[in-house]
Order: sequence, then C-alpha cells, then structure tokens
Amino acid sequence: MGTHLSAEPKPHWRRIIRLVSNGLTHAIKLAYPRAMIMIRPSRPDEGDRIIEIWRGAVDATHDFLTPEDRLAIDEMVCGFLPHAPLWLAVGENDYPLAFMLIDGGHMEALFVDPARRGTGIGAALVRHGLTLHPAMTTDVNEQNDQAVRFYERMGFKRTGRSPTDEQGRPYPLIHLEYRD
Repeated sequence: MGTHLSAEPKPHWRRIIRLVSNGLTHAIKLAYPRAMIMIRPSRPDEGDRIIEIWRGAVDATHDFLTPEDRLAIDEMVCGFLPHAPLWLAVGENDYPLAFMLIDGGHMEALFVDPARRGTGIGAALVRHGLTLHPAMTTDVNEQNDQAVRFYERMGFKRTGRSPTDEQGRPYPLIHLEYRD
C-alpha cells in the first residue's frame, strides 16, 4: 500500500499520485486515463533506451544546435548518460518513456520521448524531484522557449542568465530555481 504525496496536483490534471514503497526503492504511480506511469531509478541495462529518448527529445526541441555541436554533444552524452543515476518514468510494461537527472538538488536533465510530450510525464518527474529537493534548481537553453515556459508554469523562477552553455558554446542558459 502506498502513501499519498503531500503536494496534491491541480485537479484539472486528472491524475492520481501515490508514493509506493517496497524495501529500499520507491516509485510514484500516476493513473492516466489510458496508462499507468511509474517513476523509479534507472537500471544499468537501460542505457540504449535512455540514449534513444535523449536523441529523440533533442531532435524535437533543440533545432537551434548546429550539426557539429549536436554531434559533439551526442558523443559526450553517450559517454556518461547510460551510467548516470537517473529517475525514469516508465509505462505499465516497465518501458522507459522519460528520464530526469538530479545532482545535489540541481536538475541536470529532463527528457521525454517525443511521442509522450504533453502528457504530463515531464511534470510528474519534476514533481518527484521536488519531493526530494524542494528548492531544486535547473538551467534551460534560452532558445528552447517551450522548456522555459514549462518550468515557469511548474513554479520555477528565473535567477540569472549565462551567455553560453557549460562547454562555452553560444547557447545562452536561463538559470531557474523552484519557489513555492
């Protein structure tokens, strides 16, 4: 049996959220009209699917990247992402649909399979992250206006801006922090 999360979602989201515990792991189950989604830690054998989600999401949302930068970033991501401690949103068949990477209260990554964008899976992952880190921060590419609006709708506030990304490429970052 699960316990309810303290932060109830808005009624119009029409989802039921339960925190489910079994031993050392826990997951959040979300009841959607047609699917059950669970949030759980990633496993070592899921690296290929994680990269597939990342590539699809980047291709759908990061059209501002030059082809050269896209390839360089892909190479870097393939070297670390499959081994990173991620939170996954999985479907009823335990198939990964989205992932989130949090490091010390900073959300380093949130990527959703493009076929599942707009279904609330990304928001569910963020809410899960906020249960772990109530003052979570993140950075988002300024050119990714949809992502900027998403985080602001989730309650994140702008705290600054950098003219380049972490590798010094000309992709400005908006720095955000969750404020209830």
